[in-house]
Amino acid sequence: MRSHFKFSLSDMLRQHRRWEKTLLKAVKVTRKAVASAAQAPAAIKPKVGSRLEEVASFGSNPGRLRMLRYVPADLPKKSPLVVVLHGCHQTAEAYDRGSGWSTLARERGFAVVYAEQKRSNNANLCFNWFRPSNVTRDRGEVISIRQMVAKMAATHGIDRKRVFVTGLSAGGAMASAMLATYPDVFRAGGIIAGLPYGAARDVHRALAAMKAAPQRTSQEWGDLVRAASPVKRDFPAVSIWHGTRDHTVSISNADALLQQWLDVHGLESGAFTESEVDGHIRRVWKDASGRIAVELYLVEGMGHGTPLKPRPASRAKADTPGPFMLDAGISSSMHLATVWGLKKPALLSALKQAAE
Repeated sequence: MRSHFKFSLSDMLRQHRRWEKTLLKAVKVTRKAVASAAQAPAAIKPKVGSRLEEVASFGSNPGRLRMLRYVPADLPKKSPLVVVLHGCHQTAEAYDRGSGWSTLARERGFAVVYAEQKRSNNANLCFNWFRPSNVTRDRGEVISIRQMVAKMAATHGIDRKRVFVTGLSAGGAMASAMLATYPDVFRAGGIIAGLPYGAARDVHRALAAMKAAPQRTSQEWGDLVRAASPVKRDFPAVSIWHGTRDHTVSISNADALLQQWLDVHGLESGAFTESEVDGHIRRVWKDASGRIAVELYLVEGMGHGTPLKPRPASRAKADTPGPFMLDAGISSSMHLATVWGLKKPALLSALKQAAE
């Protein structure tokens, strides 16, 4: 019987052997790639001109965020950590360039970690502060940020009792969420042009809250924080910053934040002291021990953004104006670092000696 196949049996066997060799090579390449990936470093070197180094692996990361860190050379163990959260349409690198947190970290001796949003999570690079799945303790984006803190503690031995968080706009709202859901992790926080925890549960209500904070009593605002974690005492101190001409996030949210955290700390709204700092109003509420529990900065004439006070060109770059990074004659980063006790090492040593 005549065969209908074009090739003879011997030709087919030779072809089979050639395919076998090709497949074996492919398997070897794949195995090598897998092994290489398994041995890949957890840290990715910073981009040219940036101090921030990406950490590729830091836990299960259910929120699918990026982690970037800055750790000064020879940083001693038990140093503080500041977690920084950028606003919409921003990156960690851009926010650091404007806010100067890595510069302050180098000068004053602490570590910084940035959480960065991915466009696959939010098209505008906003943290999803309005989605319950991302702002409930041990879920979504908040647990991803919590895992970054744990990674920094494990890798660099940071002082777990001196962990702070700050953020702008959507990052400020997410900072609210971190303080509410993990009061056992954060000692204090700075919320800049942000919103109170529980202000919205979906996109439509988020947009409405940005225009005008929801109407709730102080206790109702406080109850949202108290219900967010098993912690019922020793809540973190909160610093609230807002521009008086912010037309993106209504200043009514600063008032709602104030109501929320005064209620959490059991403080009366009228029991404050007022002063002027760099030409702007600062109000302070202290607890029974004399510790600053809540403070409010009303930045006169400022729109939506982080307030900066640019340094002279001759000094290290910090507080550099840019989109949503506004020259207001006052540096929120500098004042937050100071109120959190992040002082220059030489000054800190002198203070300790004076106390002895």
